[in-house]
This record gives sequence, C-alpha cells and structure tokens, in this order.
Amino acid sequence: MPTLDGVRVLTVDDDADALTLGRDILEAAGAEVTGCDSATRALEEIQAVRPDVLIADIGLPRVDGYELIKRIRQLPDARLRNIPAAALTAYARAEDRVKSLQSGFQIHLAKPIDPAELVVVVAALAKRSQNRAAD
Repeated sequence: MPTLDGVRVLTVDDDADALTLGRDILEAAGAEVTGCDSATRALEEIQAVRPDVLIADIGLPRVDGYELIKRIRQLPDARLRNIPAAALTAYARAEDRVKSLQSGFQIHLAKPIDPAELVVVVAALAKRSQNRAAD
C-alpha cells in the first residue's frame, strides 16, 4: 500500500459520513485532508489549500461535481486549473463514467469505495501532480 505522506487532498461530499470516511482513509495513509461539504466551499478552499489531488462527489446540491470541475478547469492559476481529480460517486453507469471523464476528471470511482483503491488512486494522481509540477 502506498503512503500519502505530504500529499494534500481536497475532498468534496455533501454526505457527512462519506466525507469523514474518505478523510479517515486518506489520513491513515498519511495525507493532509481538507473536507468540504459543497462545491462552493471547495472553490473557496482550493485557493488556500492548494491541494495536490481533488476527490469530488458528483451529486452535490446546487453546484454539482460536473460544474465544480468545470469551474476549476477555468481558474487562472495553472497549478489549480490542472489539478488531478477523481469523481467519487454513486452514479456508476458507463455513461456516468464517460461524462465525468469528459467533464475534466481523470478517473471515475464508484461508491462505496474500497479503501485500498482510494489510496492507490490518490497516490497515482499525486504522482501525476508532482510530475506536472516538475515540467
């Protein structure tokens, strides 16, 4: 199992239990996790946190995960605009995966998430973020 020491993760989910579970899994692997319960809050926090990886639910109220990633991909700061992102959602049909990838997410993960899978995915996305920063 990879370690996530020093990896900053921004997680977004309106379900408090899911947010806590994701935080617990990632922190146990060494990540620094900031949790947000809405896309609006995530857009406020992303500037301060400057995460290496974004994990976002699609089914958020008011501003959904698709709109969140669209707004992030339009940010003026290239590092934030290009943050590696995973959609973590109960929407698991093939067309949902396609839509999340077309919207700007690098990967689509179905709920309930396997803890080991979440850690491996975040490690891979963090590596992508580090490689991009080195370019």
